[in-house]
Amino acid sequence: MPAFNNHLIDETSPYLLQHAHNPVDWYPWSDEALQKAKSENKPILVSIGYAACHWCHVMERESFEDEDIAKIMNAHFINIKVDREERPDLDHIYMDAVQTISGNGGWPLNVFLTPDCKPFYGGTYYPQKRAFNRPSWREILESVIDAFQKKNDDLKLQAENLTAHIIQSNSFGIQNRDQQNEFEQIFDPTQMDEIFNNIMKSADRTDGGFGIAPKFPQTFTIQFLLHYYYHTANESALTQACLSLDKMIAGGIYDHLGGGFARYSTDNEWLAPHFEKMLYDNALLIIVMSEAYQITKKDIYANTIKQTMEFIKRELFSPQQGFYSSIDADSEGEEGKYYVWSKKEIDEILQEESQLFCSYYGVTERGNWENKNILHTNISLDEFAAGTRINKNELLQRLGEAQKKLLSERNKRAAPLLDDKIILSWNALMNTACSHAFAALGIEEYKALAINNMNFLLKNFEQKGLFYFSHCFKNDRTKFPAFLDDYSFLIAALIKLQEISGDTFYLIKAKEITSFVIDHFEDEETGFFFYTHQDQQDIILRKKEVYDGAIPSGNSVMALNLLYLSVIFDESAWKEKSIQLCTSLGKVIIKYPTSFGVWATLIQSISYDIPEVVITGEKLNSVRKEFLSNFIPFKVYQSATQKDEQFPLLKGKPVKDQPLLFLCKSYNCQSPVTETAELIRVLKNVQKFNE
Repeated sequence: MPAFNNHLIDETSPYLLQHAHNPVDWYPWSDEALQKAKSENKPILVSIGYAACHWCHVMERESFEDEDIAKIMNAHFINIKVDREERPDLDHIYMDAVQTISGNGGWPLNVFLTPDCKPFYGGTYYPQKRAFNRPSWREILESVIDAFQKKNDDLKLQAENLTAHIIQSNSFGIQNRDQQNEFEQIFDPTQMDEIFNNIMKSADRTDGGFGIAPKFPQTFTIQFLLHYYYHTANESALTQACLSLDKMIAGGIYDHLGGGFARYSTDNEWLAPHFEKMLYDNALLIIVMSEAYQITKKDIYANTIKQTMEFIKRELFSPQQGFYSSIDADSEGEEGKYYVWSKKEIDEILQEESQLFCSYYGVTERGNWENKNILHTNISLDEFAAGTRINKNELLQRLGEAQKKLLSERNKRAAPLLDDKIILSWNALMNTACSHAFAALGIEEYKALAINNMNFLLKNFEQKGLFYFSHCFKNDRTKFPAFLDDYSFLIAALIKLQEISGDTFYLIKAKEITSFVIDHFEDEETGFFFYTHQDQQDIILRKKEVYDGAIPSGNSVMALNLLYLSVIFDESAWKEKSIQLCTSLGKVIIKYPTSFGVWATLIQSISYDIPEVVITGEKLNSVRKEFLSNFIPFKVYQSATQKDEQFPLLKGKPVKDQPLLFLCKSYNCQSPVTETAELIRVLKNVQKFNE
């Protein structure tokens, strides 16, 4: 029996359950805890983290399992543990506070609040004893206790000022409607050149990616470059996009045995990752690799998509057809232990094939990370085959067999913790990734996966009541009202699923959800959307998130959704709203495109004519699949096997045995063609004419 139990014992979050037996008397974020803080007039400590977070585990071992430190915390604070993935709204608010206080942020996020939940001090990881130029956790606790007892008025004033600052900064970069730039200024293709130049200022032209370590995938920036290449034929854009993907695939950030990408690299060369694997990172990388494959037809992208999809199905897919959240960085208390190898281990497992494998994957006696080896490649398969004089197909077979043996052996190790909660927004991103992978590769299994997952989401997350959808699901229970990300990503997934299936139900559902978001999330003053529903009461303020960070901004995705659906349903007001959102942020998008990657891609799409494509035919599956395999950055697309008068694009379109392909603009369509290649040729000619 555990020595301690606290108020987290009945939670479903794996992260909260990790702390359920700490001697700290943790509460979940709840009315009970917040009322207790008020009635006892105690400061609140909110500690925020997530299951795959390495430094969260370190701080737990060092401080939250220390009984002497727990006594201090229990005597003087109401202690609340928050899973940032369950409550991203709280994380956004209090992360802003800590970044304002200290100039940086991260997890674990430890923030101190007044009894009315206003932040006055905070930081990230604190060691048990002074280290890394950081005070100890005990010292932090004692200084906060002293300030709360002796300088309470100053502390309250600081909390009020800090809260006011968060509210004020909530509108950074958003112009008032009467101060917006003219349409022509923002949506001029020459502005895309400026965005491209600003992106390339931070591009690493040797190792790919943008900026310096730690390096994140920045898939939205890569996607902008792919779209920019399509519109301009600028080879340097395609080169940088593909270099970034190639280097990530070759590096240690990619799991060469099991597939899937880690969250980020700690070095410039993508060698040493932070080993946690997040569902959303892999979804976003599948999306951008699918587009890269559509452009280049390079085998490396097709193979990586397939292997990553296999990883997702094997390790992050539930029997109920939902996708789990993440896999921890640590196993047996050590970061990366599950993934790294000594050369001796590989020699013993692979025997005579070891030399070939170690040569290709850079394995040495000395190792490349803490005396062990992270598998990576410094040479392309073609170059390696030429150097070894082994036929490429034979080489692929031999390396593949070696990978299977090592993966089988790795599966015997103590596996990292799986965070098996199912989050609506991340599932929607993965659903979109399945649709992209199907479009690029034509593998029917991926379409079936998207359809089955969407059925699961609509069945289990949709609610009868005030909040319509829930945010997360575990143990057959949904929790928390859905946030803007949940709704916007779900709408986007429904749109993409309609494209690959031709099922108009998904469009009708997307419109229904969009109307709900406008009614309950829109800020009438700015036109942007709040992160939280207007009736959610347990937060001190409603934030508007506009940055495209690790995941897209809910606002940027809503702007994309509004633009697409405005054509599908002839809702001109939705198009105006989308354009207004873009123009409100226009200057900062152009100046800081790596922080507004989805926005930049959207205004690039608006800057050129957005094609409207319709395919009709009683038997059109093969033509639809052929059409989808082509790269068209942003299009509005419908297909139909029978006449349908309820959608403007389909209205009046004949349906015959032989498929007909229509290219339209503002519902005015050219004469139909019968071959996909002819449609693509006409589309390219129209594009050149518009330029």
